[in-house]
Amino acid sequence: MTSLPTLYDYYTQGGITSGLSVDQPYFTLNNKNISIYSGAVHYFRVPSQYWRDRLKKVRAAGLNTVETYVPWNLHEPEPGKYDFGDGGTDYQDFLDIQKFIKIAQEEDLFVLVRPGPYICAEWEFGGLPSWLLREEGIKVRTSDDKYLKHVRRYFNILLGILAALQFTKGGPIIGFQVENEYGSTSSNNPPFSPDLKYIEAIRELMLRNNITELLFTSDSPLYHGNSGTLSTLFQTANFDKEPERNFDTLKKLQKDKPSMAMEYWSGWFMHWTEAPYQGTVEGFRDHYERILKYPASVNLYMFYGGTTWGFLNGANMDSAVQATYKPDISGYDYDAPLTENGDYGKKYDVVKELLEKYNPIKTKVPEMPSEIKRVAYPEVKIKHSIGYEHILSQLPHKIESEKLISMENLPINNGSGQSYGYIVYRKKNVEVTAKSILKISGYIHDTVQVYVNGKLLNKNVVDTSGFGFWKLSDSSIILEEPVEDATIDLVVCNMGRNNFGHLDTFHQFKGIWKGIYLNDQEVFHWEIYPIEFRKAWTEKLDHWIEFDETASTRLGMGLYKAELDLEETEDTFVDMSKWQKGVVIVNNFVLGRYWKVGPQQTLYLPAPLLKTGKNEIIVFEEFRPEGKITFSSEPLKFNNFTNIV
Repeated sequence: MTSLPTLYDYYTQGGITSGLSVDQPYFTLNNKNISIYSGAVHYFRVPSQYWRDRLKKVRAAGLNTVETYVPWNLHEPEPGKYDFGDGGTDYQDFLDIQKFIKIAQEEDLFVLVRPGPYICAEWEFGGLPSWLLREEGIKVRTSDDKYLKHVRRYFNILLGILAALQFTKGGPIIGFQVENEYGSTSSNNPPFSPDLKYIEAIRELMLRNNITELLFTSDSPLYHGNSGTLSTLFQTANFDKEPERNFDTLKKLQKDKPSMAMEYWSGWFMHWTEAPYQGTVEGFRDHYERILKYPASVNLYMFYGGTTWGFLNGANMDSAVQATYKPDISGYDYDAPLTENGDYGKKYDVVKELLEKYNPIKTKVPEMPSEIKRVAYPEVKIKHSIGYEHILSQLPHKIESEKLISMENLPINNGSGQSYGYIVYRKKNVEVTAKSILKISGYIHDTVQVYVNGKLLNKNVVDTSGFGFWKLSDSSIILEEPVEDATIDLVVCNMGRNNFGHLDTFHQFKGIWKGIYLNDQEVFHWEIYPIEFRKAWTEKLDHWIEFDETASTRLGMGLYKAELDLEETEDTFVDMSKWQKGVVIVNNFVLGRYWKVGPQQTLYLPAPLLKTGKNEIIVFEEFRPEGKITFSSEPLKFNNFTNIV
């Protein structure tokens, strides 16, 4: 029996003369018919040590292509400072996109790249760097030259890396997306029609940087038609249901072209405080099979979701009003065919079965790799802590300002401001009379805790409609007790910038900047402390003291450290269901957020982030610590508003 050829042998035999073509009602690659069966895997959401494992599993399912976004905010954290795997940032080990794409080719996969500059992805600010907001009057995702000058600088670097990896140059990339879901920016209030001069500017920028493969856009054909694309670009569809109706509409918008879903949503993401996503395997099977039978090409979004590390989760807003704000959780499991930790889900078997049935071109498909071992490590006790005041005393920046300043506009990080984390606004020498009213003008972006002389006043952890959260405008708190010479602190947490929708929702700042009033008198002259939790800071922390077991009865934020001693490293989940709200830091890397309200209760901790010997686990708890950290071999999700504090 003749053995099957590899994907690359089949499509490159005799030499490469052309790339992916849409000049007929079906795709061809190098003049051979192809249906694109793709799955999304974000290289920046999985440790680089696991890239090959995830990509092997993609190919073993019968897929012939992997798709990925590219996050601008990680690759250019400061203007003109880049990290593509060797830039020295906290995320360096996740960012060698060239290596990821080459591994995909080694695993016999083609690649679709969606470089942005905006990517959505439930990612902080849709992948846009927050330092863009420092330019007064800037209009992101438009032809505004204040914005485009930064895009040009970044793309001139990024596209130079990607151009060498194109299929017609011997690499695996068969197509590039121009921007992302641009039709979704249209709005009636305020009125806005997509700025197609901007889309043309991105297209021309790609062409000038020697991008020669297929250029495409993606949107909902049912809701946005062709409002976000150009006639010179191939249009694809994004949807979770009604595949036939979407493809029929797409055929009317562009005649005699192939049909493709750039995003068939295999599941969905989750917001804090909301019930866990509930999808069905039966519904997934039905829609995926109908796509294949149409027949159409399809990219499963997501095939493997992975994890949104650190503070990099995005959020959704129904309008520019902060009260509509909904921050995403750290886990990005997405109910995808591969789970957050890379296991085979039930949808994986469906994909494999249906592609064997419907793909007419038979090439060599590898065996399914074994799943990676998971364990529940023994619990570890908190041994040391740092109190709130000693946290502030060790911060690298203290800004004195007459007026309040948002995170983005702080004069730090080489003029790029603060992107993520927490920010403290401190006012000293305040005369507080009994029943004083402290009012925050406008909305809080996004949560706040008020301290008077180190005592936490607002103890609400879960009711997001109450004081301390983003839903209230001009909210206030009563300072019950009189205090002479008081120090008032407001500790604000950035829960993630919006990543999708109308353009007015993208003009967003974090912190407090409109004004703070005490008994109707505006307060001026502040000390401002950004808390960014960068590796270089956490690894030098001192003033650790022995943990006091009675601390769990007191309210107030602090850092709490335990040690996990390992003879060998395995994947695990950190169970934070007994803690309140904060972040977990493992070996100086911010793993992600936790919050008692759910639905997420555990944080995926992959073995590559651990080491043999002693591992430091630090918890930054906003309200009340527990005395130990526990682990689980399984992810835990629930939504529970009872017995919080």
